Amino acid sequence: MVWLRRLIHDLKIRQNVDAHVVTVVVFAFALVSIFGDVVPDQLKWAALLSGVGILVYRLTFPEERHGGSAGILGDRSDFDSVPLSSALASARDVRVFAPSAVNLLSAHTCEVLRKVVLARAGGSVRVVVLDPAEKDAVRLASRQLDDSIDFPVQRLPAALDSTIERLDLMSEWETEGRFRYRLLSYNPGFSIVLIDPDTPKGRAIVEIHGFHNSSTSSRMHLELSRALNERWYSYWVRQFDFIWREATPADVSPAADDGPAPADDREERGRPR
Repeated sequence: MVWLRRLIHDLKIRQNVDAHVVTVVVFAFALVSIFGDVVPDQLKWAALLSGVGILVYRLTFPEERHGGSAGILGDRSDFDSVPLSSALASARDVRVFAPSAVNLLSAHTCEVLRKVVLARAGGSVRVVVLDPAEKDAVRLASRQLDDSIDFPVQRLPAALDSTIERLDLMSEWETEGRFRYRLLSYNPGFSIVLIDPDTPKGRAIVEIHGFHNSSTSSRMHLELSRALNERWYSYWVRQFDFIWREATPADVSPAADDGPAPADDREERGRPR
């Protein structure tokens, strides 16, 4: 039954709950009324007016992007009008994987992460980048990301060194939330940014590196949500989880550790870089 499947799906992601509740109540009253006048008129009118009120209220909602690819496909220029940092205004959980993340972790974005996400108790920022000690992996990634574009503006090894320095500094911040970063031994060919991925309004932004591009900003981006496509949204969230488990914890100074982490998430210390 299509309606029942849609109801179960919407309840899972906590979407359109108000409309479903009123629909169930109205149909229940209608069904009971068939067998006699057992429902008071006041309740019938209350259910009817509630349904009309919700329909009118939902007309004020902005139009959602469903269906076609225009809402999920783009490139970095899409963030010119609505910068990614603005999406972090209410975030509590940010997860990032990128070969160097040098463009994402600008000074401005890092300041937003500090003042917004990490300023909250329970806030979390996790970042994974390539391990600069893995020379062969960095060399191959540089060949793909630097040498295969027509108009390069930076080189991966230098960008990665800059990012590692910034991540080390961020690890020393004293904040309410928790910041951690890890190092991956090779480049899987994409980058991921997750914003509150475990919530109904979470976002997953994926950049596909491809084989050849005119510039780094021209790479294809996918922006997914649970409501738009739960299957592939969950797929990319799990991809980051796999990357995080595979990556190696970086050096963290004792001052940056707020105490022992949970047993299944405790960082290893003292890894040379």
